[in-house]
Amino acid sequence: MSHFILDCDPGHDDAVAMLFAAKHLSLSGITTVFGNTNVDNTTKNALALIDAAGIEVPVAQGAAGPLSGTLESGESVHGKSGLDGANLPQGHQQSVTESGAEFLISAARKESDLVIIAIAPLTNLALALKQAPDIAQKIQEISIMGGSTGVGNVTPVAEFNIFADPEAAAIVFSSGIPIRMAGLNITSKFGINASQVAALRASSALLPREIGGALDYYLTRQHSIYGRTHAPIHDVCAVIPYTHPDLIQYESMHVEVEYQGDITRGQTVCDQRGIMSDDGLSPPKFKNARVAISARGETISNLAIESLLSYT
Repeated sequence: MSHFILDCDPGHDDAVAMLFAAKHLSLSGITTVFGNTNVDNTTKNALALIDAAGIEVPVAQGAAGPLSGTLESGESVHGKSGLDGANLPQGHQQSVTESGAEFLISAARKESDLVIIAIAPLTNLALALKQAPDIAQKIQEISIMGGSTGVGNVTPVAEFNIFADPEAAAIVFSSGIPIRMAGLNITSKFGINASQVAALRASSALLPREIGGALDYYLTRQHSIYGRTHAPIHDVCAVIPYTHPDLIQYESMHVEVEYQGDITRGQTVCDQRGIMSDDGLSPPKFKNARVAISARGETISNLAIESLLSYT
């Protein structure tokens, strides 16, 4: 049985993914990173969530900014706290003394079956691989929510988690570690609707009620920014292959991260041509990732809501 670490930046969809994962998997740890808000807030949110859920799991605070370049923030979508709309009590648990990268290194060296579910900028993972290259041989798989086979959300071609630290993402994708990638091409197509939010808000239990308030805020921002009538729960898609493996379909392909281009920085360049052998122009590239190409979105959304409502 695999050991799982959730690398995250809560974040509305991160919160849903965390609570969903905790119901279905045995989490060995949570690492936090900047992204949807600053790393102090993402750590505070993670601790508040696990405390409200009655979960005992170590939390390690990770990177406060990218390997290089400008610090990006998702506060325009997730609010100043990163989890606006929720009013969770401050958790009694505290983060461990290890940094996020140090925690990942220790876990990789300790567990032979470690799976990292990475649903945030990939800075912690990149730092861990730079500091301890040997762990690349020890990690069973990395499941990433990030990137896209096509359209981005920060730029026309770049998704936020990759755009926030493309240098880090390039290190991870070229590490040789088996990778799953669930990108915007599937994750943005479905999510939580208004009636599901109302069901959460009507709960008599604290956690689903407060998550309902958070998702109400998130749904409003999604409608305001993108005109959507659903709030995508992007990050759950990185958890699903380990809980309900038939709900997302993948295709193996070579993925590279662009970090030098002026207008393509942060793009995940996914080779969907299906070339199996030398085309006579250049040697074929190793298929380094299984990329999600379709998903049973309504089923995934319903499962997420059921999990949230079960926190009584």
